[in-house]
Amino acid sequence: MPVVSIFEESNIHNRKIANYKTLIKVLIYEGGSTITELSNRLNLSVPTIAKLINDLVESGYVMEMGKRDNAQGRFPTIYDLTPASGYFLGVNPGHDSLSMALCDFTGECVHSKMDIPFNLTNTPECLEVLINEIKDYINELPIDKKKLLRIGMNISGRVNPFEGLSYSIFNFIEGPLASYFTKMLGYPTSIDNDTRAMAYGEYLKGSSKGMKDVIYVNMSWGIAIGIIINGELYFGKSGYSGEFGHVHAFNNELMCHCGKKGCLETEVSGMALLRETLRSLEKGEQSILMEKYMNDKDGLTLNDVVYAISKEDVLCIDALQKIADELGKNLAGIINIFNPEMLVIGGDLSLTGDYITQPVSMAIKKYSLNVVNEDSVIVTSTLKENAGVIGACMVARSRAVDLR
Repeated sequence: MPVVSIFEESNIHNRKIANYKTLIKVLIYEGGSTITELSNRLNLSVPTIAKLINDLVESGYVMEMGKRDNAQGRFPTIYDLTPASGYFLGVNPGHDSLSMALCDFTGECVHSKMDIPFNLTNTPECLEVLINEIKDYINELPIDKKKLLRIGMNISGRVNPFEGLSYSIFNFIEGPLASYFTKMLGYPTSIDNDTRAMAYGEYLKGSSKGMKDVIYVNMSWGIAIGIIINGELYFGKSGYSGEFGHVHAFNNELMCHCGKKGCLETEVSGMALLRETLRSLEKGEQSILMEKYMNDKDGLTLNDVVYAISKEDVLCIDALQKIADELGKNLAGIINIFNPEMLVIGGDLSLTGDYITQPVSMAIKKYSLNVVNEDSVIVTSTLKENAGVIGACMVARSRAVDLR
């Protein structure tokens, strides 16, 4: 029986379709497996698994990958996902750029378009530009468009991924934002918080692959965390978990974009780093950014500051390390609460490498419990600037097979 319709919304409650998707889920997380291994993993009979596998092979979603050595002399067939059987598009709108990527059914990135000039604002005009950019990119893709199964859209701020609602960006749309994208783009579209998507991408394809308890810190224009507990993304009741940047941390009277004062994000973020850099340049302090600042004060970006740090610019390094120390102080509490096996520093500021990781590590050791922080390895993201789009692709695939 062909199962080409397993990704249609109308089949979401079909028990057999659910079995197909559960089997695909196991192959996503565990890779190539034999029928016996799948039977044990899913607690279904060998004949049932064999029938499901045969259906998926017939429909092209699963393929034979050769034989597995067996000491008893029998060589069972290994089955795994077929790369070209379906594709997932990831979209990551950043503060001042847009990135998009296409992953195949196994989760490998096969096409990308990064750092497209883009100014993210909460306006209908920005939303229209975003939709047109996505349509243009889809038209460029060298694939059968019928095999594009789902689009994953990263949205910053408060997102309810289960209902497709955004409460921070494009919140002027009546009804679910995900449904609006689906209508405008012509493909099923899911939305999720950008940091959670990045954490998920890093978990499947990056530095925390194989870990069970992970905290991912997105240090970009703002700051937030993605949480993985026992190998599963943690959402909270409605998907609002991880708003680390809006913990009250300072009596600075600085107004955060969330509408409250003194949020961690006001002084520990890419936004704060750029603000402090501009303040120092205004005082005439030496930096390789001074010439650009004199020629175009409003044109200086966070990317410029990150680039200056890579060139060992002392002014920018000093500003970053002050932020990194404050970040470590506050992450010490997160370490004490969650006791993760790995803490991943991601986002734009992770591109500074040891300049941010070392002071964060020092502060965590200083302010957290020794017996707890000794359990946690602190690393920078290996996906780096690709974490957003790779994560968005992984979230799209997750939603397609009804995984949370």
